[in-house]
Amino acid sequence: MAFASSPDRVPPNITSAKIVVAGGFGVGKTTLVGTVSEIPPVNTEAWMTQASKTVDPVHGSDEKTTTTVAMDFGRITLARDLILYLFGTPGQDRFWFMWDELSAGALGAVVLADTRRLEACFSAVDFFESRGIKFIVAVNEFDGAFRYEPEEVRAALELKPHVPVILCDARQARSATAVLVALIRHLLAAVAAPSTR
Repeated sequence: MAFASSPDRVPPNITSAKIVVAGGFGVGKTTLVGTVSEIPPVNTEAWMTQASKTVDPVHGSDEKTTTTVAMDFGRITLARDLILYLFGTPGQDRFWFMWDELSAGALGAVVLADTRRLEACFSAVDFFESRGIKFIVAVNEFDGAFRYEPEEVRAALELKPHVPVILCDARQARSATAVLVALIRHLLAAVAAPSTR
């Protein structure tokens, strides 16, 4: 929802928050940001070349033809007074130097997971844990992938009990929005009970 620029049309007390969407290569970060964004998403997609296939792990993403080389950006208004700015990280190891910059000032993060390549999530989980950035794990259920229960994913990633794990389809607006709502609820719960977080 876009707000007019005249003072009488701009809702008072708008809160904006920066959210990071992270995860391994080809896990669906660009898709999730583009699905929920109410503005045309900004992305830095580049064509994958034959040479890049020797560097980037394409197993499980054989149909992937482009890759994020800097970031994705989108915006979503969750409530009249709450706007989220979404920053998707690049998934390849060689672009990890950008993660610190993209995460600076972030309220929280979504670690997107693909159960076909769950090991690609460990680095993102470690990154946010080491920086004290609250996060949730969203399992992007790809067509043809084996289905796991959230608690099975939690055990495999060795997540702490308070970290939410949810299932989603990054291509579906309702499902992708539910991921962001789950993150906001997690952040609010952490504020309400800081001693357990």
